[in-house]
Amino acid sequence: QATKSFFRTSLALDSAFGRSMTRLLGALALALLGCTALAEDGFNAIQGVQTTYKTLTEGTGDAVVEKGDSVTVHATGIVRQTDKKFWSTKDSGQQPFTYTAGGGVITGWDKGAMGMKIGEVRLLMIPAAEGYGANGFPAWGIPKNGDLSFEIEVLTIKGKSATKAKRMAGSEQDL
Repeated sequence: QATKSFFRTSLALDSAFGRSMTRLLGALALALLGCTALAEDGFNAIQGVQTTYKTLTEGTGDAVVEKGDSVTVHATGIVRQTDKKFWSTKDSGQQPFTYTAGGGVITGWDKGAMGMKIGEVRLLMIPAAEGYGANGFPAWGIPKNGDLSFEIEVLTIKGKSATKAKRMAGSEQDL
């Protein structure tokens, strides 16, 4: 009797463990597939946010966008649900846009541009929550919960990393 009870308990534990492991492995497989899909599309994850990016053109130099920098860019924004452009600094009558990194623009743009170099072009995929949110921005044609894509090209960086890069370049010339 004790042996039968032991086997029943053991099978129940094995069965429960098996179901747990199946769920765990299933979740792991989905997570890996998600990462693979991002990698296949060439989009990179950004820690702490849902926005992703793809580098279209590599930048040059040592200066990178950091919090507090004054950054001038060309930018083109598109509503992903409608594929309609709502703003571009490259349109007639528009000029490059300057902002302060670390909070001067929507979260997805801000986080997606961190680390960019001068001349770098990135395509950002920004979910509504990191863009204009549940209310959208109707005046610009951005609907409620509108996901966005932004193409950002860094033209200038003024701030800590730019100053540091200039000092490093100057000391290299002294050599």
